[in-house]
Amino acid sequence: MSDTTLHPGLVRPRPQRLGARSRTYSVTVRALGPLALLALWWAAAATGLLTPDVLASPAEVLCAVGELWGNGQLSDALTTSLTRSGLGLLIGLAAGLTLGITTGFTRLGDELLDSSLQTLRTIPFLSLVPLFMVWFGINETAKILLIAVATTFPMYVSTSSGVRNTDPKLIEAMRSFGMGRLALVREVVLPGALPSLLAGLRLSMTLSVIALIAAEEINATAGIGYLMSQAQSYARTDILAVCILVYGLLGLTADIVVRLLERVLMPWRTPQGAAR
Repeated sequence: MSDTTLHPGLVRPRPQRLGARSRTYSVTVRALGPLALLALWWAAAATGLLTPDVLASPAEVLCAVGELWGNGQLSDALTTSLTRSGLGLLIGLAAGLTLGITTGFTRLGDELLDSSLQTLRTIPFLSLVPLFMVWFGINETAKILLIAVATTFPMYVSTSSGVRNTDPKLIEAMRSFGMGRLALVREVVLPGALPSLLAGLRLSMTLSVIALIAAEEINATAGIGYLMSQAQSYARTDILAVCILVYGLLGLTADIVVRLLERVLMPWRTPQGAAR
């Protein structure tokens, strides 16, 4: 006789079934939000609620994309902006990773550097724009270094936290087998801190796009920011919309790249939301 018969008030538990979602279903659900916004934008423009002097319609924006791509302005601006963002990101990631390992793995590095870096981290990178213009002028160096500064600290904080959370017993065991410091960092510490490293990479890549927008306000003569300033001068809301969408797509692409890296480097992790 079952327990539910002896105790009528009890309910037989039903285990939660985790059905695997197809990739097509997941992509379709993710696309619903952007498609809904696009439909609202189109409807507002078609009904006259949104006038061209406020924001161009989706059709006009598509025409502007064709115009800019046809005359080579969009491809040239993308190349320039991606070069700036990429160089600044590489410098920031290298600096953040090095500093994070130093402060997270060595007590001396933590005592010497962490308090100063935490203080610098609280300074908004946008406040450095005038100072960088004084130091480096209005050339590419100021723009790249501004992006580097913005991307250093997210990587530093994530790396330092991940390194500190590495199992100390595992480190001690590897030391007892004669593993040196560099090998210990390479073979034990960094693999153990991989989730934190990827989280820092995601934040840094997103901030590289935000910093790019600020950097291209420093008297840029090329890039997406320069294209925006020219469009603003002529009140071309269609081109302004194109530039804003390009910045958004760059940020989305950065997030997708990190997600793919997580799947490749950590295939054992369950995708977020799979259990709900």
